[in-house]
Amino acid sequence: MQTDQDKDQIAKECADSTADLTPQERILATRGIPKLVLYYSIPTIIGMLVNALYVVVDRFFVGQIPDVGADALTGVGLAAPVMNIIGSFAMLVGIGTAATISIRLGNRDKEGAEQVLGNALALNIIFPIALSIVGLIFLEPILVAVGATEATMPFALTYTRIVMAGCIVMFLSFAMNHPIRAMGNPKRFASAQLLGAIINIILSPIFILWMGLGIAGAAISTLIAQSISAAWVLSYYLTNISGKSVVTLRFKNLRLRPKIVLSIFAIGISPFFMQVLGSVINIIANRSLLYYGAIEFGNGDHAVGAFTVIISISMLFVMPVFGINQGSQPIIGFNYGAGNIPRVKQAYKYSLLYSMVFCVVGFVVVQLFAPQLMGMFSNEPMINEIGAVGMRIVLFTMPLMGFQMNAASFFQSIGRAKISLFLALLRQGLILIPAYFILPSLFGFFGIWYAMPVADTIALVITGSMIVREFRLLDKKILDMGAQS
Repeated sequence: MQTDQDKDQIAKECADSTADLTPQERILATRGIPKLVLYYSIPTIIGMLVNALYVVVDRFFVGQIPDVGADALTGVGLAAPVMNIIGSFAMLVGIGTAATISIRLGNRDKEGAEQVLGNALALNIIFPIALSIVGLIFLEPILVAVGATEATMPFALTYTRIVMAGCIVMFLSFAMNHPIRAMGNPKRFASAQLLGAIINIILSPIFILWMGLGIAGAAISTLIAQSISAAWVLSYYLTNISGKSVVTLRFKNLRLRPKIVLSIFAIGISPFFMQVLGSVINIIANRSLLYYGAIEFGNGDHAVGAFTVIISISMLFVMPVFGINQGSQPIIGFNYGAGNIPRVKQAYKYSLLYSMVFCVVGFVVVQLFAPQLMGMFSNEPMINEIGAVGMRIVLFTMPLMGFQMNAASFFQSIGRAKISLFLALLRQGLILIPAYFILPSLFGFFGIWYAMPVADTIALVITGSMIVREFRLLDKKILDMGAQS
């Protein structure tokens, strides 16, 4: 039987073979895991928190627009699924690229990592141009399908049209930023997120209220902030083009190679589907809220507005978990590629521990202060009343969300694309979508609120069994390594 001492010896043998590693790679291979996860995660958490905060601030000021704040807030909520689908393509490329680079660096394949980076830049130019053209042509019917009504369509259309026209900067600021983290520079990664978020927070009240641009001001401030963030991200590659960085951007690698593109997509497909399914779920939820909200409260638009606030608040606690996942990804990916399985398992365990802290804090805050949180966003009593009850129910299983998110990220980090994709489909598609149809038919409007906690609970059981199975396989791999040594 393999003892902890045997596992430590294997980890030490892996760590001893680091003479030809760069300083950043040596940190990934040798530094203590608890501190290393924090080292990579804290900058990312800060960036994610500020990003979540700017979404919250944006929606706060939209809700304060004189006379039309409630409809404008609902309009932004209706625009969100469309923007999230665009963001899913950025995730496909950005997160897929980061994980692929981490694994190739762990395999000591620097040239392969550079080819991945070059292909990623090409994809981040092609995708947004195509999406902008298609989206702008079909935007109005898309928003109708999402659930926009006569009262909310002008706001959703204005906001989405402006942001979609400049989505190339959203791609560059997001998708080209993730490889920086994979190359061992989490602080630079976080600085790009912070820069865009802080600028947006500053510009939002100026454009929305002080300049009187309303919801158009929210879109313009977002676009300006993302443009500056994208410039900061690209400057990293331009200043490192001499070849001194861990992975250098070489323009000869911009030529798309099918095998490399497929390797990026294979890993990025899981977060891509999670984001797409999130948008589909948002659409289904919005339409259910419109229908059952009109029956229960006489105003479906206000129910959608309440749901928009609930999702915004949840982001303040869920986005840090994404930050921890992204922070642990290069650690897990590099050490898995290097065959250092004990460090892989330890990185996952500490990532889960830190994630649970945020989720438990979020649960407590939501359960204690739901009415106060709702009141920050809207002066409409009906929205606040609907949302306070809904927030406590929808986010009741928030601690379980941390486990589910960490598991999907873990399988993605070790290149197990099929399992990661299944977990992405599990909660979002296989459980939550049917729940949004079945539960409201049984419980009316409140069935919409019950859907998410029910999905979280069922997904936990299945995900837990898959993690246990994978850890047994990793233990077997450690045994095989010990036998060979």
